Amino acid sequence: MNDELAAGRHLLTIGQLADYTGVTIKAVRVYHDRGLLPEPPRDSSGYRRYGADHAIQLVKIRTLAEAGVPLARIKELLKATPERFSAALDEIDHNLAQRAERIQLTRQRIAALDHGDRLFVTPEVAEYLDQLRRLGISERSILLERDLWILLQSAAPQEAAAWIADKTSAITDPEFQQLYRDYDAAFDWSPHDPRLPELAERTHHWYGSRQAGEDDGPAPAPAITRLANVAAGASSPAWTRIGELARRTP
Repeated sequence: MNDELAAGRHLLTIGQLADYTGVTIKAVRVYHDRGLLPEPPRDSSGYRRYGADHAIQLVKIRTLAEAGVPLARIKELLKATPERFSAALDEIDHNLAQRAERIQLTRQRIAALDHGDRLFVTPEVAEYLDQLRRLGISERSILLERDLWILLQSAAPQEAAAWIADKTSAITDPEFQQLYRDYDAAFDWSPHDPRLPELAERTHHWYGSRQAGEDDGPAPAPAITRLANVAAGASSPAWTRIGELARRTP
């Protein structure tokens, strides 16, 4: 049958052509639809019969497709002069290289998901959140703080950089560490819990002593303050109550 095929006789069904050239029947039909492979007329039995010219063309199409050439460019390349063929391949290679870079960047971002917060916040904030984890703070509180930092970094990136520097310094203070642990524990407390006034007083005292000895840094804009207060208040009525009590403490 190979000799007859080489002589140009139309002997192959679509299934035989697919097997002969190493592609699927579905691929042959796609190439027909895309205008890459001429579709022969049906014979008296109602079958389409393919010959050597179809097989050669199909092998060329398959080779280009396997090399990564987009189907939209294959028809152009099959008719191109050697010079144009070479130039088109260089262009396709360049596009594939750019696509590979984008894929690599996407893979890096996906890998960053394994590192928790580092995909969403700056490295400084991510390290601060990791410090909170090492202190035993609950993941719930850490995620609430992370989400707040995402908002702050978007609304006021320069101020957020100064604030995280201040927080990174504060977290080294054992008194602040204990305050954070107590706040974490108070999340589910009733806003009328009798332990809240003492925690509010300690909070007021710690911040008061810190501000007396250090530069407060840039004051947040009113919109940022409202955003932070809403985010914190919506998460825990007890935290909202602590804030109210701390502001009343002389």
